[in-house]
Amino acid sequence: MTEDPLSKQPPQNPYGSPQPPQPPQQPYGQQPGYGQPAPAYGQQPGYGAPGGGSYFISNMGQEQGPLQVGQLAQMATAGNLKPDTMVRSDGSDQWYPAKQVPGLFSTKEWMTTLLLSILLGGLGVDRFYLGYTGLGIAKLITLGGCGIWSIIDIVLVAMRKLPDSDGRPLA
Repeated sequence: MTEDPLSKQPPQNPYGSPQPPQPPQQPYGQQPGYGQPAPAYGQQPGYGAPGGGSYFISNMGQEQGPLQVGQLAQMATAGNLKPDTMVRSDGSDQWYPAKQVPGLFSTKEWMTTLLLSILLGGLGVDRFYLGYTGLGIAKLITLGGCGIWSIIDIVLVAMRKLPDSDGRPLA
């Protein structure tokens, strides 16, 4: 028995012309590349970071990994990864502090923020430094909430519970 030559033709739309190939469908609400870390603003992928891809961390003398940048960022936000924790990229033998991995920690320093909060917190300088312009103006106008807001900010910064305006923990 011979095969039907019409069975091998591409599917036809109602107007008789072949349908163009359809791109693969993404799950609802997901963008292509969802879950992949984006390069830092103004950087090409793979540039500016020591290594790339997977990372290993040194925890109490033992190596843990491989971990992706997104996993490291979650650990840093949760407080499980400190800026001085030593990490290395996959395929490298050189260890460096986690604060050198772009996007994990803020470019703002914790000690600078603490000193600004203690010395000039009543004027909102610490909030301006972290990028919270609106809160800095409000703190300036109220003179640090009559001092109460300033004390609260000193405690939050000292306990490392106040992130920068991008939500990244202070380095």
